[in-house]
Amino acid sequence: MLDLSGRRIVCLGDVMLDRFLYGDASRLSPEAPVPVVRLGRTQSMAGGAGNVARNIAALGGLPALIGLVGEDDEAEELETLLGGAARLLRHPARRTTVKLRVIAGRQQIVRVDDEVLAEARPDEAASIAAILAQALPGAEALILSDYGKGVLTPEVIAGAMAAARARGIPVIADPKGRDFTRYAGAACLTPNARELSEAAGMPAGTDAQCEAAARTVLAQTAVEAVLATRSEKGMMLVRRDAPAVTLPTMAREVFDVSGAGDTVIATLALSVAAGLDLEVAMRAANAAAGVVVGKLGTATCSAAELDHALREAEGATGEVLSWPAAQRLVQSWRDQGLVVGFANGVFDVLHAGHTRMLRAARGHCDRLIVALNADASVKRLKGPTRPMNPLDDRAAVIAALAAVDGVIAFEEDTPLEAILALRPDRLFKGADYRIDQVVGAKEVASWGGRTELLDLLPGRSTTGLLERARG
Repeated sequence: MLDLSGRRIVCLGDVMLDRFLYGDASRLSPEAPVPVVRLGRTQSMAGGAGNVARNIAALGGLPALIGLVGEDDEAEELETLLGGAARLLRHPARRTTVKLRVIAGRQQIVRVDDEVLAEARPDEAASIAAILAQALPGAEALILSDYGKGVLTPEVIAGAMAAARARGIPVIADPKGRDFTRYAGAACLTPNARELSEAAGMPAGTDAQCEAAARTVLAQTAVEAVLATRSEKGMMLVRRDAPAVTLPTMAREVFDVSGAGDTVIATLALSVAAGLDLEVAMRAANAAAGVVVGKLGTATCSAAELDHALREAEGATGEVLSWPAAQRLVQSWRDQGLVVGFANGVFDVLHAGHTRMLRAARGHCDRLIVALNADASVKRLKGPTRPMNPLDDRAAVIAALAAVDGVIAFEEDTPLEAILALRPDRLFKGADYRIDQVVGAKEVASWGGRTELLDLLPGRSTTGLLERARG
């Protein structure tokens, strides 16, 4: 398991408040051709550089966040959300930036930005330098999170670079604007493809174009490397005097790309702080980004989710999770407010009935764990000729389904102990059972969860398939 915990990272940049209004839209407004969203719930979280700090904390790091905000209620809310990580400088002449997003179902309908762009004044720049001087001792990396809102002026950047260099602290910068030379001295820049294209003054769409644009930036700017994030095309790392390295995206599903770049730079900085090579750090950052784009809102990636994603990247997609690893993964999902589902079975010879049921189960939850009977358990339940496929093979097939987020195994005849260990929010079984016949239904109900009985596809069963094969 990649251990990034306990690493102290200072993040300097544009902090903002992200607000989300979630609801359902089933009709158009009679006043204009726009959907009417019936509000269900609201959520606020730290965005911009604040989301970088959130991602550092989610991965087990220790962030210190420096930024400028107003003397307003939004700044108070940010302080509360960030807790001990906040080192925010307030000024009555400023307004805290707020981004409001309206989400209908899983679709963002509109975003409203409430902000006043103003560069840091000389007195604010001096205060930032003083706060940074207090925060850097003991830090293992400095992140510059530039959203173009005014905090990272050339003077502030130059001062931060000099302070980090004096302490031998690597700087990772998420750049903005056409002039990347102001980030001179950084270990790595993390622009997206559009930002890279604008800074280089050339296209960056294809692999060859992206590498050429990155090498143009390297020729113009005294930085060690460029890590270009390329949305559905993955990432490309270009270092001086080294071949470019590309990685495809690891996202299994994409719901929202908000804040993915924050996750990338947070993971990259933590990995560099842990002494990892930039290419290894990129692989960790790519895995983390693949996790967050599968979530709604300005999301984070936990240490357990990153470990799970890296195992998938290494070809361990069908690996059976240990119960402690599954518990960490489930807890990380629960900490993010996700609904965790649980299904179990032998799944010896996969057929259309299985895949239909698992897709239906995933429709009732945000993440789905499937528990498989171990081989000895299958023999006791099905007879000495079963299973046809050993546990590792069955796990590999089940884990490859898009509906499944993790696989565990149990040695007992029933999954009750596994259910008690993971405490899922939803328990799934076929509609050929009654609720009172489902193992674990009573226990799941006791902690506020519920059991869902799912329709079966008629005429499909493993036993029937094997009998016809033998015939």
